[in-house]
Amino acid sequence: MSPAAKLPDTSAHIPVLLRPLIEAVAPVSGTWLDGTFGAGGYSRALLAAGAGKVIAVDRDPLAFEMAKAWAGDYGDRIEMVQGTFSGLDSYGSDLDGVVLDLGISSMQIDIAERGFSFMKDGPLDMRMSQSGESAADICNTADEAELADIIYLYGEERASRRIARAIVAARPLETTLQLAKIVEGCLPRQKPGQSHPATRTFQALRIAVNDEYGQLAEGLMAAERALKPGGLLAVVTFHSVEDRMVKRFFQIRSGGQGNANRYAPQAAVEAPGFEMVVRKAVAPDEVELADNPRARSAKLRVGRRTDAPAKPVDRGALGMPLRKGERK
Repeated sequence: MSPAAKLPDTSAHIPVLLRPLIEAVAPVSGTWLDGTFGAGGYSRALLAAGAGKVIAVDRDPLAFEMAKAWAGDYGDRIEMVQGTFSGLDSYGSDLDGVVLDLGISSMQIDIAERGFSFMKDGPLDMRMSQSGESAADICNTADEAELADIIYLYGEERASRRIARAIVAARPLETTLQLAKIVEGCLPRQKPGQSHPATRTFQALRIAVNDEYGQLAEGLMAAERALKPGGLLAVVTFHSVEDRMVKRFFQIRSGGQGNANRYAPQAAVEAPGFEMVVRKAVAPDEVELADNPRARSAKLRVGRRTDAPAKPVDRGALGMPLRKGERK
């Protein structure tokens, strides 16, 4: 973010499923790792609930710029680390808990120059870490088949081939509204109550730019390695693919998994690494939805670490969408 850009106001930010999460992991104590620090809502709630320390991890340097206004109040009870949660076991071990709030944050959407929003004109960026390959790089260099693959697998967009063809024909792309207009021209006119036509394409590119599904797969396994016996892993998801991956991870590692991938060998778990704290995903209640409509698709899953050794899980078994180059 440029020095001239104004930091977003996060005073009204409402962390999703915060109350049920704190209730599910109570009593809170010891050291926790917040792998998606963002505006700091979960970290502050964990500290208020009794955590002795929170290791706050985020790949976006903006998160720590915003935290300067209040983090000093907690002294050494909060430690901020810029990094990705896929490597969270390198930031802490023998943890009492790990919390992950997946997806994009409202603060990222609200800053037009970050390039996440199809409603505000800005550079076609979408990089959470503000470094590496951007959405513009993908749109301007990937071939048509690869673009269609990304848009279909990560955005579940049925018109992916048509959109990819239009993107290639319109190169070079530089801004968010330029891309949004291209996608709008490929799809039927938006009806009242429907999401914007560009929603799925923007989601797909954001996931590809930030390797969100790969980060999630690695992050779940890193959390298993980092948690001590009795430690808790709480994950909040916002769409079906994320939730499926988290659900299957817990199924596999708690011993309740069938064969999720018919092409993969039957998963055998002699010593489960987790036991479930909540058997079904927790959804927001009517009170939360009235206060925060953003929570409507959110789901919370919580597992407790056993004393069994951590074991890796195949990405295909998690139901992670695999692009052509990733398929075996």
